[in-house]
Amino acid sequence: MVIEHNDRIGRKILISGGGRCNFTNIHTTPADFISANPHFAKSALARYTPQDFIALVEKHRIPYHEKTLGQLFCDRSATDITGMLEAECRAASVETMLNCEVQSVTRDNGFTVETSRGALKAAALVIATGGLSIPKIGATDFGYRIAKQFGHRIVPTRPALVPLLVPGCTELAGVSTEVVAAIGKRAFREKMLYTHRGLSGPAILQISSYLPGPLEVDLLPDVARLESKLSDYLPKRLAQVWAPKPWPQMSEREIEELAAKLHRWTVDVRGTEGFDKAEVTAGGVDTDQLSSKTMESRMVSGLFFIGEAVDVTGHLGGFNFQWAWASGYAAGEAV
Repeated sequence: MVIEHNDRIGRKILISGGGRCNFTNIHTTPADFISANPHFAKSALARYTPQDFIALVEKHRIPYHEKTLGQLFCDRSATDITGMLEAECRAASVETMLNCEVQSVTRDNGFTVETSRGALKAAALVIATGGLSIPKIGATDFGYRIAKQFGHRIVPTRPALVPLLVPGCTELAGVSTEVVAAIGKRAFREKMLYTHRGLSGPAILQISSYLPGPLEVDLLPDVARLESKLSDYLPKRLAQVWAPKPWPQMSEREIEELAAKLHRWTVDVRGTEGFDKAEVTAGGVDTDQLSSKTMESRMVSGLFFIGEAVDVTGHLGGFNFQWAWASGYAAGEAV
């Protein structure tokens, strides 16, 4: 039995990847995930790989393509993925209850789940409720509440893969450029986008998962030395903001100082756009209290936690879906 409080399954799947669902990444490794225990995800990821999910996609004859950096997307629509999952459920005689609210969970010789549509009893209960990201599609803290009820610790949650609030970016809204965004030793080279409220784009979303910490951006990742006017290297509007004076009037020293600033722009991050705009939630159920092989609680037999509810957070690019499939497979096999 799958209990779903929305009126349809997989709403987060349906909005992902611009509606085309970036359903996995062929380059997935444990290094693509953030967790208090960096080793926890290794077992599940090794036992259900991107190739396993691709085989399922191909079995259902869903056309797909690789975009960049190993990211796989549906050619048509994310509904192909939800349709595939529903078909697999039907083949396994799984019943799905939509518009069903869980009111309480108790345990005594198994679990009793009181819902808006009556009580359900089972020997095993899998919490696959996701995190706090994008509440407008139904995200809640339900999974964390159940975890706490049964004595589990929660690694503090925070928005991840999220745009940043940075003052002074409004006039540059819409400008995009390739950068290297870094916090400490962690760095990502991809596009950065100026917004009305700050910064976004893949490079910023990636590095946002490593906040707090001083953020530095290299706006000239391929340029060792400025040989001509700044607009030859940067989008015109961005060059105008950074250039202190017309290029012919700049001394050699001023050019060197400008280049140094552009290579190491220290960004004044005032916060993030929060869970409303975050693609995922970092933190979650403490992995020290779960089996890495089965995702079962070490404290309560028959209780499992999978996916985003757990303190395992992937980088941008299909990694979080692969964690959902792999952790779900591990729990399913154990159940």
